[in-house]
Amino acid sequence: MNFPRNTARYLFSTLFVLSALSLSACSDSSSSSNTSNVDEPLVVAALAVTSTAPADGSTVIGTNSKVVAVFNNAVSSETVNEASFTLQGASEAAINGPVSYDAPTKTATLSPGSKLSASTVYTATVSTDVEDGKGHALVEDFVWSFETGVTVDTTAPELNITATNPANGETGVLRNIKLNMVFTEAIDPATVRAANITLTDDTASEVVAGTLSYVNPTTVVFSPDTALAVTTPHTLSLSTSIKDLAGIALAATSLTFTTGADISSSPAAVDLGSAGNYVLLTKTGITTTGTTDILGDIAVSPGALSLLAGFDYVLSSDGTYATSALVTGKLFGADMAAPIPKTLTTAVSDMETAYAEAAGRTDPDFTELGAGEIGGLTLDPGLYKWGSVVLVTSDVTLNGSATDVWIFQIDQDLKLQDGKSIILTGGALPQNIFWQVAGEVTLQAGTTFNGVILGKTAVAMKSGAVLNGRALVQTAVTLIGNDVNQPAE
Repeated sequence: MNFPRNTARYLFSTLFVLSALSLSACSDSSSSSNTSNVDEPLVVAALAVTSTAPADGSTVIGTNSKVVAVFNNAVSSETVNEASFTLQGASEAAINGPVSYDAPTKTATLSPGSKLSASTVYTATVSTDVEDGKGHALVEDFVWSFETGVTVDTTAPELNITATNPANGETGVLRNIKLNMVFTEAIDPATVRAANITLTDDTASEVVAGTLSYVNPTTVVFSPDTALAVTTPHTLSLSTSIKDLAGIALAATSLTFTTGADISSSPAAVDLGSAGNYVLLTKTGITTTGTTDILGDIAVSPGALSLLAGFDYVLSSDGTYATSALVTGKLFGADMAAPIPKTLTTAVSDMETAYAEAAGRTDPDFTELGAGEIGGLTLDPGLYKWGSVVLVTSDVTLNGSATDVWIFQIDQDLKLQDGKSIILTGGALPQNIFWQVAGEVTLQAGTTFNGVILGKTAVAMKSGAVLNGRALVQTAVTLIGNDVNQPAE
């Protein structure tokens, strides 16, 4: 999957809850106030484009395709027009064609008045003239490109049965499941309507009420208004009125599943053991440049203390810990005086056990949600699983209580785009959020991340990124002028 290379940064409202980043600017290094308000939204975001079709960098696009931009918030329709949403081919005049805004799916669509040229790179632009209902505009023009093929698109879209959840014929399905439909190609948002996507209780012969969400051009989620009936067969039906961006209809499609008796509840928290004594724990090192501010103890094992690079640390007189002006806490390495080596060996073992335990959780509540693009979503407590890269292109909200738990199983990389945030609402706490990531974790510049990272590979935090939680990583952590705050007890 390709994503826009310059996803628009959010315009932050002047009315916002104090973020960890702003707190660090007005408090000394010994303050723990960066974590004092983690149960409230860290930022209030305005307007952003979260995904597009065709996707940025995509090729062999049919010459009869429409172009779509998906927004995180509702947009003022009068600001979406042929001046604010444009398409330009290489060495061609700008494409003429109507531009429309679809409120139910929060999408803008440009419909070229004629076929696009073959084998041509096209650049689409959504300008800063587009605003939401409160007058918030994109901070900068949102620009992406794609290349056409040599012919029109004649391939009918299909429901990707292997990626859709629940699976066809599945039994024991949770009664509060959100049905995640993944298509083989981008779907015209104007065709994503309740009349075209229905869920039926087969026993009662009744249509189940619910809401549709156009997560991105290939993913649609249906959320029932109430829990489904116990141990009851259901049928999800998709009509031929659903079409792709070339106007090719989906074949009439249906899948069936049967509920069980259970309703999804918050999973049990992952036991960190003694690894939970550290805000940063790695096996091969922690490197920092710039003005980093860490609240909590950090350690490396089996690596030596010298692998905590850039901290300008001072060893204690008894050789059992070190201190640094960048850390409100202690620094530890495996080559220190007893009993530190044994303590760290246990902590690393506990870290590896926690990773395996999180990765081994079965029966996820949500599988492949958003095909890995989760920007703009609000996520309930539960167990989530992806076999793909997970990308946060706009703020993600975790809404739940102080006792609710989220576990995210990610088989590949996790990346937050510049300036994006994991926002906590309803009292949710970072110590109850576990990100089990097999690939690399990248927190781009200015991001705010909440939760405990259980990493198999490296964690890289770019300039100004904030971590409220822990990073327990089986390789290394790289910091560039970051705030890292252990959760409040």
